[in-house]
Amino acid sequence: MTTPEFADNRDNFCYRHPGRQSFVLCQRCLRTICPECQTQAPVGVICPECMKEQQKNRTPAQKRAQRRWGARSSSTTMTLARSGRPLVTYILLAVTSFIGLVQLIPGIGREITNTLLFAAPYLYPNLFALPFEPWRLLTAMFVHGGFIHLALNMLALWMLGQSLEPMLGRARFLALYLISGLGGSVAVAVIAPGTSTVGASGAIFGLMAALLIIGRHIGANVTGLLVILGINLVYGFVFSQNIAWQAHLGGLVIGALIAFIFTRTKRREQRVWQIVLLAAVTVLLIVVVAFVPPLIILA
Repeated sequence: MTTPEFADNRDNFCYRHPGRQSFVLCQRCLRTICPECQTQAPVGVICPECMKEQQKNRTPAQKRAQRRWGARSSSTTMTLARSGRPLVTYILLAVTSFIGLVQLIPGIGREITNTLLFAAPYLYPNLFALPFEPWRLLTAMFVHGGFIHLALNMLALWMLGQSLEPMLGRARFLALYLISGLGGSVAVAVIAPGTSTVGASGAIFGLMAALLIIGRHIGANVTGLLVILGINLVYGFVFSQNIAWQAHLGGLVIGALIAFIFTRTKRREQRVWQIVLLAAVTVLLIVVVAFVPPLIILA
């Protein structure tokens, strides 16, 4: 059930659609707006009223420029950006799918995989005869272990992104995805430092955890999502030979933590704290992966 405090606070719901919960604010008037009411601005999004006011206050030169160049700004990217659609989700899908398809090419695919996969020894050149390549903590999210692995993760990303990105906004959604993926790689380095991993599963589990936390926060029925999440976790443990359950667990924990931060720093005046806390989580992950695995390896 929705908590009385949450339900009574109209700032948690779209001002034009009182039944629609959202975490996104108009950058001009700071009213809460749902995806349908969002219009992309140079910075953030604005509500329909502010959009009308902006159009009304345009200078003659701006109106002439709009008539001259407006028709030329109807590219796919601009259309998506203005419509409030999950643009970041689509970009992640496109980039990851492209890399995944390149992986299927004989010869080239193996080289791509070996270049981008994550393995803890690449973080500790003093302990292993390998180059120092810390970017693998993130690049592993964009390579997969086959077409089925890619297809399942991209399906999950598409489904989760449709709900989360319009609710959180593009910047927060991207931060959630990347930091959750980083958390998955760090968990692998700490729990199984001798394991190499590929795939966006850590980030996907982070998205699922975030949707669960946010859904619970707004009083939504999250039973179905909880069951799906539990089945995936158990499956990863039972068939752990070919599944990096450590990445699932790491992404899950970090995704839940980030979602908790989002639910507690929604107001405009709390945005600085939100950025600080996200940075703190990232720094903590880097510190953990820098010091903990070497101690385990040398023990």
